[in-house]
Amino acid sequence: MKVNLIGYPRPALVEFFAELDEPSFRADQLLKWIHQRAVTDFDAMTDLSKPLRRKLAQIAEIQGLASTTEKISTDGTRKWLLSLPDGNSVETVFIPEDNRGTLCISSQVGCSLNCTFCATGRQGFNRNLSSAEIIAQLWFAQRQLETENNRRPITNVVMMGMGEPLLNYEPVIRALKLMLEDCAYGFSRRRVTLSTAGVVPGINRLLNDCPVSLAVSLHAPNDELRSELVPLNRKYRIAELMEACRRYADYDRRWRVTFEYIMLKDVNDSVLHAKALARLLTEMPAKVNLIPYNKVEGLHYERPTAKVIDRFRDVLLAQRIMTITRKTRGHDVDAACGQLKGQFVDRTKRSVRLATSDSRSHALLTQAPIAAS
Repeated sequence: MKVNLIGYPRPALVEFFAELDEPSFRADQLLKWIHQRAVTDFDAMTDLSKPLRRKLAQIAEIQGLASTTEKISTDGTRKWLLSLPDGNSVETVFIPEDNRGTLCISSQVGCSLNCTFCATGRQGFNRNLSSAEIIAQLWFAQRQLETENNRRPITNVVMMGMGEPLLNYEPVIRALKLMLEDCAYGFSRRRVTLSTAGVVPGINRLLNDCPVSLAVSLHAPNDELRSELVPLNRKYRIAELMEACRRYADYDRRWRVTFEYIMLKDVNDSVLHAKALARLLTEMPAKVNLIPYNKVEGLHYERPTAKVIDRFRDVLLAQRIMTITRKTRGHDVDAACGQLKGQFVDRTKRSVRLATSDSRSHALLTQAPIAAS
């Protein structure tokens, strides 16, 4: 089988070319052809020797991903369903703004976690994505958007799509290094964000291997509530998670760890919750993103009113904690936070179990009581 070079970071390409008795600068040349010029035909790579081009054509390929479906929101947000070689599909989202364009990338086919408010978690899990499949989402989106706009519209990348990035560690790190590589995409560390539900060992490793901006899906200020919303909390409690975040923030005191907090009506949105969150983040270089809940079919959660969200935000601001309410984007095409769904076979059978449970609950709720005589 031919090796797919699209997911190779520079060190891996240097090693690849060394095995072909080629100098290390060949890695830089190939990176530019693949990621900056979007060229997939080795014959078109004119600064490579003809014998090398023939050899590469025999043993290697540059294989991206193709879109099977594209949906465009009324606010300009775009969602692509990208097909994988094994027949599964993942979703990738582009969010345009006046001064930036953010691409939301998936790291797994489905998600191995089971956060109770998330559509991806309800679908179950199939497998991890390879580094090639992760970076190919960026490669596809950049090529698609540049063809239309004749410019480079992607300014930021967030690993906030389907899956938990830190449970697919090595492929994610390889893809992150490609995003930062000057000969590939050249993003600064601040413009690449990894979002995690709180995999503490992964946060510690990330700091040493490839520090980028960190976002933590917190969603509750205490262990009891967080364990209900984010079951991973039963393994990595809030105190342990906060300590890992403090170590991460110490890498560069100019950085702030972003804490994502989904606002759920009458669940985690009270003033008492806000005050507890403020105490939790005391002396932490932190930024809080309040995310109004986006409706997911089959879930009972609701979005609080704007007044309730503003009141929550004001409690945090009063304690000098940088807090913003995230504007909902792409809701009408199910591209907003917590709404992503791919198309895949659920190896965990979680989706079937949840569907059965939902049906039983609905049957009990709709049984009419016997009228009193």
